[in-house]
Amino acid sequence: MSRLLRGALILAGFLFACVPTPAQQAMPAARQKLSVPSSPCREMPGGNTLRFVCPPAPMAFETDDSAAAAPIRIDLRLPEGTPLRITIDEKTRIKHVGEPVFGHVVEPVYAFDQPVIPAGSIVTGHVIEVDPVSKVFLVRSYASGDFSPFHHYQVTFDRLTLPNGEILEIGTTVGPGASEVVHLVTKGTEKAEEKERKSAAARAAGAAKHEVQDRVHEASVTAHQAADQIRTPGRMERVKQYIVSQSPYRKQYLTVGTRFNAVLNHQLDFGSDSRTREELTALGSEPPVNTVLHARLVLEVSSATATRGNPVVAQLTEPLYSADHRLILPSETRLIGSVLEAKPARYLHRNGELRVIFEVIELPGGALQPVQGTLEGLEVDHSAHLKLDEEGGAHAYDSKTRYLSTGAAIAMAAVAAHPDVDKGGSIDNAGDPAVRAGSGASGFGLAGTLIGLAAKSNVVSIVFSAYGASASIYANFLSRGRDVVLPKNAPLEIGLGTSHPSRNPKH
Repeated sequence: MSRLLRGALILAGFLFACVPTPAQQAMPAARQKLSVPSSPCREMPGGNTLRFVCPPAPMAFETDDSAAAAPIRIDLRLPEGTPLRITIDEKTRIKHVGEPVFGHVVEPVYAFDQPVIPAGSIVTGHVIEVDPVSKVFLVRSYASGDFSPFHHYQVTFDRLTLPNGEILEIGTTVGPGASEVVHLVTKGTEKAEEKERKSAAARAAGAAKHEVQDRVHEASVTAHQAADQIRTPGRMERVKQYIVSQSPYRKQYLTVGTRFNAVLNHQLDFGSDSRTREELTALGSEPPVNTVLHARLVLEVSSATATRGNPVVAQLTEPLYSADHRLILPSETRLIGSVLEAKPARYLHRNGELRVIFEVIELPGGALQPVQGTLEGLEVDHSAHLKLDEEGGAHAYDSKTRYLSTGAAIAMAAVAAHPDVDKGGSIDNAGDPAVRAGSGASGFGLAGTLIGLAAKSNVVSIVFSAYGASASIYANFLSRGRDVVLPKNAPLEIGLGTSHPSRNPKH
């Protein structure tokens, strides 16, 4: 019996030594120091979409420091709908479908924070449509002495050549071209720039003066590079085109310097890049005060249809960096705002007004951040006749030449109606040929001039000049004014944290 009891005690001790206690089970894990991520996947933007980047499972004995140093892969993609800002390099005849069109990209296109399509990239395309002129417009054109009426046309760009020689086949939808684009800034910005120039000139002397001037010049060139690229190319060509446009018969051309927005019909993939977590530590942080963001308008906004509170959305076209060159906002970041004031154009030639404000920054990952942003700059077609006030409001305006043209038309009508009898004039005779020609031109352009000279009738001159004066008065003073239209994909400059007040609209 004693042997059996002793054997049982030995077996129990052996089993107790082989089975680890809970404290003993915890010791190896504590010694290994395994790094376990707090969440299995982390949201990171890639191109214009949101991806879930899952880091690889940590190996045994991997420290937290090595996990933080692992690079993050960023996909560089341009999604469908991305616009390319293109200017024409060669004059193209608008007559037949298939005519080749040549141009270049004037602004770099970014994916996340990389310029995947640099400025200067060559694009080629062709004319895909030339619309016939309607009979009504044809009659009006002939009546005004224009025997070469304008044909509406459409072009497309299908090949992109990068500066490194790489050729990409692309598909684009191209909007209407702008022959003369202007860069507008707020009046407050203009005054600040002028004050800064005067102050710099006053305190600069000798070598220091030249140094300051060089820096101011460099900053000015950088800030208004787009405007310089717009105005310089094709200037003499536009002068020649204006002279030719005054003739009754002329050919229609796509002139050098014409600007287009070519929207991609499908996604472009430029591979991927990597960033360390340290490089992205400032991602999504609050932008510095008085920062100017470069963006484009996602949807058109017009004073004719907009009402107070309508949403306004813009998207960054350039990334924003901190002073130590850390990425704050990638190029796909959106700015969401609303219409603060909208006044449609009305009769008696009262023009429209439009004022917008940006209130939220939306990161590609969906995170929101409140801001106070106002419109500081805008690129539009010169024919839109827009200007910005000190608070970033857009206003349509009329050229002062309307007073001159209307006054000349009224004066011509007065001369035709009251011939100089003392100098041999008579109501029944032919009158002065110059008066007949001027009266005809006032009413019906070149065709009216020819008819007035051929008719040799003062009555015809009176009718033509009266019609011209009436039409000028109605068009310049009685008709509906101009609406403010901020077109889709229009380049914007948005100032954050500016002192522009949120003015309440007048009712």
